[in-house]
Amino acid sequence: MAWSRRRQLPSHPVSNLTQPGAALERLSFPAADELAERFAEAGHQLYLVGGSVRDALLGRLGSDLDFATDARPERVRELVDGWADAVWETGIAFGTIGARRRGTDLEITTFRADTYDRQSRNPEVRFGDSIEADLVRRDFTVNAMAVDLLRRRFVDPHDGMAALARRRLDTPATPQESFADDPLRMMRAVRFVSQLGFVPEPRVLDAIREMRDELTRITAERIQAELSKLLCGRFPRRGVELMVDTGLAEHVLPEVPAMRLEIDEHHQHKDVYQHSLVVLDQAIDLEEPENSPDLVLRLAALLHDIGKPPTRRHIPGGGVSFHHHEVVGAKMARKRLRALRYPKDVIEDVAQLVYLHLRFHGYGKGEWTDSAVRRYVTDAGELLPRLHKLVRADCTTRNKRKAAALQRTYDGLEERIARIAAEEDLARVRPDLDGNEIMRLLGLPPGPLVGKAWRFLKDLRLDRGPLEYDDAVAELRRWAAEQGITPDESADG
Repeated sequence: MAWSRRRQLPSHPVSNLTQPGAALERLSFPAADELAERFAEAGHQLYLVGGSVRDALLGRLGSDLDFATDARPERVRELVDGWADAVWETGIAFGTIGARRRGTDLEITTFRADTYDRQSRNPEVRFGDSIEADLVRRDFTVNAMAVDLLRRRFVDPHDGMAALARRRLDTPATPQESFADDPLRMMRAVRFVSQLGFVPEPRVLDAIREMRDELTRITAERIQAELSKLLCGRFPRRGVELMVDTGLAEHVLPEVPAMRLEIDEHHQHKDVYQHSLVVLDQAIDLEEPENSPDLVLRLAALLHDIGKPPTRRHIPGGGVSFHHHEVVGAKMARKRLRALRYPKDVIEDVAQLVYLHLRFHGYGKGEWTDSAVRRYVTDAGELLPRLHKLVRADCTTRNKRKAAALQRTYDGLEERIARIAAEEDLARVRPDLDGNEIMRLLGLPPGPLVGKAWRFLKDLRLDRGPLEYDDAVAELRRWAAEQGITPDESADG
């Protein structure tokens, strides 16, 4: 298990810096330098700001750059017209003009001095006149730094550089003021814990615990976006734990803290919450490093046992059962992800993985026929590679012998799937007769009966494997007779 790949804190260049000069000297974007010159020639200030400065100091700057300027949006539009390869104004109501130049995306926002009504997260947009006033309204000190690219002047009124070097998360104003202005910043805090391995200052944690109910002001879509970024970070377990410990999870994924079941003195079942966090870690370790983080797999790993609390039953004489927790859990996952406004395909994929994650445990008893293997593959469909990872990650026993036996058993199932797939093309299981042939043989018009016959033949195909044509026709006619359908004998041609 490659724990070290994802568990260690990153070694950032910033950890060895006491001054930003070395990192900023390496900052070279021709488009950004050209833009700075254009603004200076027009008598305006322009600063690289926020996450762009933070990421430059961390050695991870991408090609999306954020700027702040004293120029008003209409003037910004004039300055980039004819210079940029593309310009967009989707954020102009908030003072932002977007531009693209030589493959670099630039978002240029007029200095802001917003006020908030504290009832929603929508500010009353007011433009400011100084970079210092603009920075104090930002979410965290590590995002409240700016660079004058033309003069290579570093602006850090809130000691963001020191916080970055210590990997600490604090706010420029008090956390209470910051979170009252925009409660989504509490989710951003736990997201930075996951993405960057930062540690929130005690006053930030206290404010989140105190103000967690303010998150109800935020739309589900915005919360979902932060949750997805958190789960796709380098340290998602830390982010989830912080959500649970501060109470934010009660407004985001209440099913997760609900898994903290009281464990009786005989430890008749695992700590479901801690088990789920370990499964999340282990599922991540099974992802292909060259691919992007798998949001569906990570959601399924975190939520696979959420059906256990409502299905827990104490068995007379000792013991605990969680009968059908995978069925209940799939329904719960579907309901929660809908509430968070996830796309339909994500919802259905996660719910199906939760539903299927327990099925493998019947395989180890040696009772699976080839038919059962076919159904396992068919029910998983395109999710089969993810299901393989989820089932393997779900083994968290500390008994090394038992863990090795489970992995060997699953190896055997995968080998059996590969053998049957090679013989029967399991990826495209279809009935031995298609809809047109069913209609011809039974003399049926298009309609529900044809679909019913098709499903019967598909089940037969899963049970018995490929049939000869004459055998398939005989089975279809037998089924039709049981249904009271009189086949058209002339259809035999």
